[in-house]
Amino acid sequence: MSPSKLQHTIDVADLYDEDTDTSTDGDAQETLIEKIAPEVHVEGAGSHVPAGCLPDEAYENALPPIRLAVRKRLVRCVEWESRVLGRWQAKLRNVWLDRYFLTTSMLGTHTFFMLFLPSLFYFGHDTTGRGLTYVSALGVYATSFFKDFACSPRPYAPPVTRLTIGSHHLEYGFPSSHTANSTSMALFLLARVYPLWVDSTLSTPAFSVIGAFLLFYVFTIIGGRLYLGMHGFVDCTMGFTLGVGMWLIQILYMPILEDWLRASGWMAPLTTLGVILLMVNQHPQPVDDCPCFEDAIAFMSVALGILLSVWAYAHVPFFNTVNFVTLHPGYQLDTPRDYAIWTLFAVIKLVAGILAIFAWRLIAKPTAQSVLPPFFRFLARFVRPLELPNRRHYTPATEYAHHPPHNLRPIPSMLDLSLSVTAEGADAAGIASALDGKKHSDGTVTRRGNGSSGDIGQPEKVSNFYKLPQQEQREKVLHYDADVLTKVFVYAGIAIVASLLTPTAFEVVGLGVRMS
Repeated sequence: MSPSKLQHTIDVADLYDEDTDTSTDGDAQETLIEKIAPEVHVEGAGSHVPAGCLPDEAYENALPPIRLAVRKRLVRCVEWESRVLGRWQAKLRNVWLDRYFLTTSMLGTHTFFMLFLPSLFYFGHDTTGRGLTYVSALGVYATSFFKDFACSPRPYAPPVTRLTIGSHHLEYGFPSSHTANSTSMALFLLARVYPLWVDSTLSTPAFSVIGAFLLFYVFTIIGGRLYLGMHGFVDCTMGFTLGVGMWLIQILYMPILEDWLRASGWMAPLTTLGVILLMVNQHPQPVDDCPCFEDAIAFMSVALGILLSVWAYAHVPFFNTVNFVTLHPGYQLDTPRDYAIWTLFAVIKLVAGILAIFAWRLIAKPTAQSVLPPFFRFLARFVRPLELPNRRHYTPATEYAHHPPHNLRPIPSMLDLSLSVTAEGADAAGIASALDGKKHSDGTVTRRGNGSSGDIGQPEKVSNFYKLPQQEQREKVLHYDADVLTKVFVYAGIAIVASLLTPTAFEVVGLGVRMS
């Protein structure tokens, strides 16, 4: 059997450093992994090089002086932080905290926001939905910008043992997007309820409970990033700073931008589209093949769709939620029957809204992938010798005849939702400033630099606790230039469907979006 497909059950002790106290009942030592997935796939040695861990020469040759200087300082911080976090984990880790922080880490993922935010528009909270979308989009773009700017690795595993749900471990470490998102979202929600407390609409005990919960949420996310070995102290500090900054931008400038869109003609949406495309174009190019850029595209495209919807609210009265009069069925909430009706139609609206998003995705993505490559090749004839702009790791349309099919399904697979659970550490290479990048005959990759004795030069291994068959078939992910504008088109459309078309449809069929 191939090592990359070896299947076995990992006991909880396998996930801990040897010095960690894992004493529990033998029968009761049921692991987090066994609950999440009964089959465990262990990748062979040298299966991947973590982002930010290529040879130093790769970054010296590719990065301009400012970016290189920033990266070198961050790498020195990562080396120190890795030792500190490794000792911290050895004292604190246990299976219950693993389970808690892994679960709560999902509250800071892009998947969570993409599923949670549309529901706000379905129930009449469009102002809150837009605000949360703005702070999330700005936070993801800002953190992705700095991730690709600095190309800084995550804490090294070992001495750190890294646990993660999804593909976030494939990204650079600095700064923490989870921290930025949780901080900006908590501040935004606190700012929303604060006026209610000032006006005595909300009692002091209730406001205190909400504030304490939001504070606990932020510290849970930040503490989890450190505990799980996903980020260091500098990463989280910068993420927190960016979160505060993005919240300030949202409350100070986004209302002004919305007012301008409402008062302007056709030039407003065209200008907004141009600015978003410029932000996509000016995103730093990383040395590693890091997915940060795609995260930034997705969320900024969602923000674009929301802004276009704001313009449509003002210029097409049919779409303006201010004019909606239909109330959600069961809105009285006076009797058990009212509660039952309210719940039933709430579920219907959520299911219908999600299906509408899936339907748009099913139609829009293959359409864009069919139209854009020939269009790019057509343009390429007229811009030579200047050539069309193209990003590193993305194949230009002039170099392929047909965009490979993506076997698109109406409902995204679990791989699309990034819910795989992985661990790095115990068998991985030791702490170092970089990898020496030389593959051995057995395919392993060794690190160079300082590390714990016995770890240096050992192959890096990643244990995938839930690895889907589709993932095994595409270890090497190929990117095409058409994918960039495809994401802009698809995700902007998702935002328009969720914030504009679906609420309007609910109003037309009598489901309503108003709660009172």
